[in-house]
Amino acid sequence: MSDFGIDLGTANTVVYDINQEVVYDEPSVLLRRRRGGRRGALVAIGREAADLLGRVPAGMQAVRPLQDGVITDLDTARTYLRAVLRRAVSNPWSRVHGRVAIGVPSGATDLERRALLAAADEAGMHRATAIDEPIAGALGCGIDPMDRRAHMVVDVGGGTAEATAFCYGGVLTSRSCRVAGDEMTVALFRHLREHHQLIVGERTAEELKIRMGVASEPSLPVPGLDAGTGHARLVTISTAEIAEVIRPITEEIIRTLGAALHDLPPDAASDILADGVVAFGGASLTRDFDQRLEKMLGFPVKMADSPLTCVAEGAALSLHAPGVLDAFGWR
Repeated sequence: MSDFGIDLGTANTVVYDINQEVVYDEPSVLLRRRRGGRRGALVAIGREAADLLGRVPAGMQAVRPLQDGVITDLDTARTYLRAVLRRAVSNPWSRVHGRVAIGVPSGATDLERRALLAAADEAGMHRATAIDEPIAGALGCGIDPMDRRAHMVVDVGGGTAEATAFCYGGVLTSRSCRVAGDEMTVALFRHLREHHQLIVGERTAEELKIRMGVASEPSLPVPGLDAGTGHARLVTISTAEIAEVIRPITEEIIRTLGAALHDLPPDAASDILADGVVAFGGASLTRDFDQRLEKMLGFPVKMADSPLTCVAEGAALSLHAPGVLDAFGWR
């Protein structure tokens, strides 16, 4: 029987089998039919559903099961979780009897946590536990949350951005904001329409943001529709311009996370100064994010080795880490 960790993110869902490593890593999107305004049968999930964003056929609907990192519709979340579980865990016995730890934003309310666990239970995960995503990510990066030394991590995903310092099973300081990678995508969408008269879909704007983070060339081509004529058009936009578009959002995130320092004990600061802050999550890969965060915090910042999957890995590891779920779990 396997134990599983799930990073149920706004942008992507990752499932980690403690025996087989990553067994599912796809966009958090569900495609279903619509029948007279009612919810119909599930058609697809993950990459197959995400590929249809912006081109969904009539009679179908593409839905993201989470907003700002938490469940807003229990029925949709239950359907999505059940489908993910069947895709990732082929053995029915493991699905029903295996243990599961699911990452949840540390800033989530008790009601939002209960909604997550209720959806997991109704999807067949009867032994589910919620764990704060920054703590799970820290475990996935090799940091022991029960260590007597203080540590600090920053988790910037699609729906939330969080900074958490912890020591010996307790949180020293934490800040969470529901401004993250999705707002960067929306800003790019609006900028292209207002300044280049180019209409693009959500998928194109998201891909542009990701490509900008790793691009070595000075400019990138962007396909879309001319806002005036409706004809197909290709615009070339510089990576410097893209960086300027998302800069205000990045700065807002960094300012919010930097406020965590106000409650940090002096001796904890010395530990973090020696070990550095670890950053993970998809939006942390935005160009120069680590350098600007380092300037704001005054601590060295290093990227996680597996920034996109360490939360799911750490969630699975928490099921075997003495004291971690008692300290940071939620059942």
